[in-house]
Amino acid sequence: MKINLENIFEFVPKKQVYALREELNRNQQLLHEKSGKGNDFLGWLNLPSSITDSELSQIESVASDLRSKSDVVVIVGIGGSYLGAKAVIEALSHSFASMIPHSGNPTVVFAGQNISEDYHSELLEMLDKVRYSVVVISKSGTTTEPALGFRLLRNHLEAKVGKAEAASRIVAITDESKGALRKLANQEGYRTFVIPDDVGGRYSVLTPVGLLPVAIAGFSIRELVKGAADAEQQTAPSVKFEENPACLYAAARNALYEKKKVVEIMVNYNPKLHFLAEWWKQLYGESEGKEQKGIFPASVDFTSDLHSLGQYIQEGERMIFETVLTIAEPKTKLNIPNDPENLDQLNFISGKRLSEVNRMAELGTILAHIDGGVPNIVIEIPRLDAYWVGYLLYFFEKACALSGYTLGVNPFDQPGVEAYKKNMFALLGKPGFEVQGEQLRKRLE
Repeated sequence: MKINLENIFEFVPKKQVYALREELNRNQQLLHEKSGKGNDFLGWLNLPSSITDSELSQIESVASDLRSKSDVVVIVGIGGSYLGAKAVIEALSHSFASMIPHSGNPTVVFAGQNISEDYHSELLEMLDKVRYSVVVISKSGTTTEPALGFRLLRNHLEAKVGKAEAASRIVAITDESKGALRKLANQEGYRTFVIPDDVGGRYSVLTPVGLLPVAIAGFSIRELVKGAADAEQQTAPSVKFEENPACLYAAARNALYEKKKVVEIMVNYNPKLHFLAEWWKQLYGESEGKEQKGIFPASVDFTSDLHSLGQYIQEGERMIFETVLTIAEPKTKLNIPNDPENLDQLNFISGKRLSEVNRMAELGTILAHIDGGVPNIVIEIPRLDAYWVGYLLYFFEKACALSGYTLGVNPFDQPGVEAYKKNMFALLGKPGFEVQGEQLRKRLE
């Protein structure tokens, strides 16, 4: 993986970025000595190198069983309990996988990541016609969105195939010993995997939370973990600041933030990376957005969004910088044909690969945005496969932890997430919230 910071140095001097070297080195120590904020949620830190062959084999075995009995597997979860898996599966899948028959793997879909009545009604309507299984992911089992989604799916599946058969098609990923979902799984005999106590949701993609759905979709979790393990090694405290991509990215982001660049836009030129950016947004937004601090994470899909948000990025408020995630070599080759009539006036690029045009659009956009006052960080991977997706996942996790410490916040909690839940419960009439509910209803009149 390559990280290029050259296109930020006219906005923030290189010496200012490198002046953060000692602070980043101290933050590496805080992480690895487990002496910083949120140190009880650092189980992800050495996770790639500590996953055993036995653990991977168990995940692969359950995934194989679910694949054998399912046309569709529904993953129930929200936030980190679905975004990581979704990101990996979308990145590695054929763009039209759901429309290609006989692929050999079930279609993986998601539920409980919203409370839309239409979405879940249409999901159940589709599931009426197929064989399906369910993987439900929740540490507590009481998070509203997935709990509602699972209640609907469990009821539907038991009515469709019977309680005993339904139990064989449900897998729960939850706390080892406590919580509503653990209790239900024990009662019903569901197969289970454990969410480690010291791994928060948004850092959980390399636990069974992410690995089981990825294996069900038919991708190599061993290659995914191998890429993450190499990233773990190459971002370790023993790696010098100048050669450590996680330290460089964290330092660049914080130096730009000091220059009032308060919005970071994750840019991709491959639609397969759309949900990787969605995962990244949760990771950084939930980790850093505290105490009235933090860079706001946004994302765009180029070149599509150059025809919508491109105008703002080029000439709007100068509060933004971009991180461009680019892939050196696509999986396939597609050449542009010659057209004798040349009505579209594009024969000057006939014979070229489509990826060359995409690359020139990328480079031209970077230069245009720099000229327009937008600093650009470029992160490049050689190709889009399980190994490099795993590498990126760990790289972003490590850089996020270091960046959060540099910002001065705890990157492993999310106290603000509870505010909307309290209001929702009060408005729904949950016992114990009566007074608050009455107050809120008056505000809404």
